[in-house]
Amino acid sequence: MPLARSQMMAVSDPFADASDEDLLLAFAGGDPRAAEVLTLRLLPRILAQAIRMLANKTEAEDVAQDAMLRLWRMAPDWRQGEAQVTTWLYRVVANLCTDRLRKRRHVALDLVAEPLDSAPSVAAQIQTRARLRALSDALAQLPERQAQAVALRHLEGLSNPQIAAIMDISVTSVESLTARGKRALAAIMAGRKAELGYDDDEPT
Repeated sequence: MPLARSQMMAVSDPFADASDEDLLLAFAGGDPRAAEVLTLRLLPRILAQAIRMLANKTEAEDVAQDAMLRLWRMAPDWRQGEAQVTTWLYRVVANLCTDRLRKRRHVALDLVAEPLDSAPSVAAQIQTRARLRALSDALAQLPERQAQAVALRHLEGLSNPQIAAIMDISVTSVESLTARGKRALAAIMAGRKAELGYDDDEPT
């Protein structure tokens, strides 16, 4: 009996339902197709994470590429079952982004990459760029661990246990970092609310 289309796809692509860890281990074992599948699965996610933290598409693309290269380099040494691939990548991207935030602090707004969505009006795009840049610059002024915790919680929407695994700290420490970081971030942003049109309950 002829195979259904879904069955044919499963036969032709053994990695279709493979876990991230299985794909990484297959790549480490010499299968380039596994790397292709894992890249297609993870790259959009970490690129979005970097864009939200950096408010700059070009920088975000560099970070995402760097993170994936680091993943490929460490693949042969991956310890099976100790961590999730996505958890490891979140940590790498957060570290790379905070490094860039510290280095570039205040860059002129006209150097910020254009937003991905070209539908809004020019005025709306300018305001969106200003808000994203203001948040990015404010994150740059926080201590590194606070910036990471706040970004993972309030930009990525991760739970405290997820953040604890990514940052390799306790949930209690995450709660402390995010609370202090959010208060500091709100204080930094308060001075720019009138200029940038923030509501009273931002940023969260």
